[in-house]
Amino acid sequence: MRIKRTTPLSGVARRVRLIAVTTGIAAAAALAIPTANASQPTTFSASQLTAASEAVLEADVAGTAWAVDPATKSLVVQADSTVTEDDIDSIERAAGANAGALRVERTTGTLSKLISGGDAVYATSWRCSAGFNVRSGTTYYFLTAGHCTEGLPPWYTNSAHTTSIGPSAGTSFPGNDYGLVRYANTALAHPGTVGSVTITGAANATNGMSVTRRGSTTGIHSGSVTGLNYTVNYGSGDVVSGLIRTTVCAEPGDSGGALYSGSLAIGLTSGGSGNCTSGGTTYFQPVTEALSAYGVTLV
Repeated sequence: MRIKRTTPLSGVARRVRLIAVTTGIAAAAALAIPTANASQPTTFSASQLTAASEAVLEADVAGTAWAVDPATKSLVVQADSTVTEDDIDSIERAAGANAGALRVERTTGTLSKLISGGDAVYATSWRCSAGFNVRSGTTYYFLTAGHCTEGLPPWYTNSAHTTSIGPSAGTSFPGNDYGLVRYANTALAHPGTVGSVTITGAANATNGMSVTRRGSTTGIHSGSVTGLNYTVNYGSGDVVSGLIRTTVCAEPGDSGGALYSGSLAIGLTSGGSGNCTSGGTTYFQPVTEALSAYGVTLV
């Protein structure tokens, strides 16, 4: 099981990502795959659901995301298009006596971190989106995805790397997916807005909440929160826990972008499956956790 890694603002061990925009995902039709035998119980205890969740993590199948559904007392496991029937069988075998607690659903596309080389905010060889501007005293930063700030790269406003923003000041990935970038260029503004929306505070997501995300690749898209506390396996050991699942679409380059509800900051774009043409599912790092970890406040 991965352990969350955080360090002080001055530490180099914490990895941070620069957030340039918000992202979202369109809802994907889910195909349920039966996993329970007729002799198995229809409800499961908290300890059984915890054991089932740990078994899915141990199975280590890339392209899966899972969380407990308290309403049905089952473990929802989303599987993208790369997950085979053999993979699902291996998850069920790992769950053993608790396999009946699994509710496997298919989602369109391929689950991945939404990072690419393009425009918006640029590191050495990739592009991400900026999320929310924050501050600690008189020093300004912005939050973004941790998989963007991995390696603590410097950041620029353009692909030619001629206009500097500043260095990565912190990063936490995997385990978490948030990062911090410091504004070293005093010529750059750092308003408390996402596009034309003024952000007045931060809040935790709730199921059914209406949300909007803004990203450098796909712009502004809206949807709703469909799950909390999801664990996502992006593959190659990149497992992130505690994520928000939504029906807002997103595409590569939207990573780190802001998710908000009205004037409240909600999350940072982590990854997802599908696209903004056919739809999919997008996951977000709760912004309140990042604010607390770095000891910063929204501008």
